[in-house]
Amino acid sequence: MADNARAKRLADLIREVVAQKLQRGIKDPRLGTHVTITDTRVTGDLREATVFYTVYGDDEERAAAAAGLESAKGVLRSAVGAAAGVKFTPTLTFVADALPDTAKTIEDLLDKARASDAKVREVSAGAAFAGDADPYKRPGEDDETDGDAAE
Repeated sequence: MADNARAKRLADLIREVVAQKLQRGIKDPRLGTHVTITDTRVTGDLREATVFYTVYGDDEERAAAAAGLESAKGVLRSAVGAAAGVKFTPTLTFVADALPDTAKTIEDLLDKARASDAKVREVSAGAAFAGDADPYKRPGEDDETDGDAAE
């Protein structure tokens, strides 16, 4: 359990250091303000770190940012090592986060569901019940079968 907490603390530190270094220390134009570090995960042995990022832009900007992160990997790892003070600085792997794309897909599906619900509401606006308005029997109401059984 202590290793899990240590890995979580290291992951949080890596996320902060990489984000700050990208914002202030790296002069690569491919890594402008449109790259956002979303999450970081570290293995239990603290040897490997996966850094998730998003890029707001088109596919060309995403590819350029991926190349920029790959070329800046050594500088970023050095910054993490200096800040972390651990015996072995974890290797960094950058992975494009699928969260924004997934969120857009979910939002599109919700829009389709809302449109479908609106269509159903329009069709059912003037509709009436197929049977009686209240098809349930209540206690104390006369039942035709009760009268036949009394005879």
